Amino acid sequence: MSDLIKEIQKRKTFGIISHPDAGKTTLTEKLLLFGGAIQEAGAVKSNKIKKGATSDFMEIERQRGISVATSVLAFEYRDHKINILDTPGHKDFAEDTYRTLTAVDSVIVVIDVAKGVEEQTEKLVKVCRMRNIPMLVFINKLDREGKDAFDLLDEVEQKLGLRVVPLSIPIGMGSDFQGIYNIWENNIQLFLEEKKQRVGEAVKFDDINDPSIDEVIGEKAAQNLRDELELVQSVYPEFNREEYMNGDLQPVFFGSALNNFGVRELLDAFIEIAPMPQPKESDIRLVKPEENNFTGFVFKIHANMDPKHRDRLAFVKIVSGTFKRNENYLLVREGKKMKFSSPNAFFADKKEVVDESFPGDIVGLHDTGSFRIGDTLTGGEKLSFKGVPSFSPEHFRYINNSDPLKAKQLAKGIDQLMDEGVAQLFTLEMNGRKIIGTVGALQYEVIQYRLEHEYGAKCTYEPLSMHKACWVEADEKSEEFKEFARLKQRFLAKDKYDQLVFLADSSFTIHMTQEKFPNVKLHFISEFNND
Repeated sequence: MSDLIKEIQKRKTFGIISHPDAGKTTLTEKLLLFGGAIQEAGAVKSNKIKKGATSDFMEIERQRGISVATSVLAFEYRDHKINILDTPGHKDFAEDTYRTLTAVDSVIVVIDVAKGVEEQTEKLVKVCRMRNIPMLVFINKLDREGKDAFDLLDEVEQKLGLRVVPLSIPIGMGSDFQGIYNIWENNIQLFLEEKKQRVGEAVKFDDINDPSIDEVIGEKAAQNLRDELELVQSVYPEFNREEYMNGDLQPVFFGSALNNFGVRELLDAFIEIAPMPQPKESDIRLVKPEENNFTGFVFKIHANMDPKHRDRLAFVKIVSGTFKRNENYLLVREGKKMKFSSPNAFFADKKEVVDESFPGDIVGLHDTGSFRIGDTLTGGEKLSFKGVPSFSPEHFRYINNSDPLKAKQLAKGIDQLMDEGVAQLFTLEMNGRKIIGTVGALQYEVIQYRLEHEYGAKCTYEPLSMHKACWVEADEKSEEFKEFARLKQRFLAKDKYDQLVFLADSSFTIHMTQEKFPNVKLHFISEFNND
């Protein structure tokens, strides 16, 4: 077996998605803890635990207790190399999450036991289902009072349209919570609550009918557990890996990330069943990981990971072949060769230079402004990977400079933040005024904060009542287009890449424009050439 295939089989690259506050970042921390990557885990919001979360490295994330940027974490566990992409849960950062989902091979969905399935989870799961990404469900916070386990399983099936199979079930809940019965390995793990940050010891029983279980958890709880297991066996399908891989069956685990209940079970099962790096469709063919030639694509750009150095990093997911340091690679869109002397592997905000990386890995490349989100890098072949679009924003504001002496810093800051895909910049054709469009309103705060703290520039916003940005596709020499441009000149702008955009003030306007100018096509996704 070749070295490349061995490396591919060792790798698991997945994203963690959830509604804000379901415990996604805390789960990420605990997975790292089990991987031995950190000695003490931090929780996002816990008065008792003062250490901040490793995966939240921007100051604004630590202040608010939410993740606003996707971070990449890698660690070794049981001879596997695990790459986690921790995504923002907040709906205002959904676009970053959608793009990240193009770079993962499977997903863990985190659900809060008390709140059940929430709106943002529904949206993200829908995206995963469209792409048939294998999903594992982790029902979190069992140390708090919440919904009945079977009611929750029903809710997951109905609201998310999933077909679930529980691979563990809880013993009690909230104040009565005593542990987890692990169906996957047929044993009970009773947890003795001790330091929440360190891994607790577990007591194991191999037989559900063992009378000593009654002594440890009480007769009532033991009988209840046996009844529930019988119900699981009669109601739910058996786990089938092929169905899971095709996105047709979703295993469910229960636990409490904060207290380390059920996290190891989740990780152990995940390593056995989750897919290794998968092939990816390009514009000309399907690219398989085991091919010798390197290919990869940029799914995220992050400015100022180290504010002292003003560096920009492009996050590249390797699809095939081996990526080597100091070798020439082709940036397909520009048709130019590039060489990278210090490609980085990640551990949240810690980076280390790597000599070679393999399919499934995420590599950070220092970027001087050459990359865009969605760019493809290859060993020389001219192909492009599809499906890393910009969506039409839903919020629009004029951006004004508060300090005329810092105009240069403001322009540079806006330019770099827009490259990251934090928001989109439109420049009005008529008067050159700059408009920032975002998917969510919270983005404006993040932009303002980062401009001031990372670039030393201050800005203010003016409200602008717009409905949608539509990318325009038309024959610019035609009379119809000229008439469209004359009538709509006040609402025409150019995006960062010089594509023409029509800023429509209502859905009625879009409808009327499409009726009046049938040959002027309006698109809600910037990648309309690749639709």
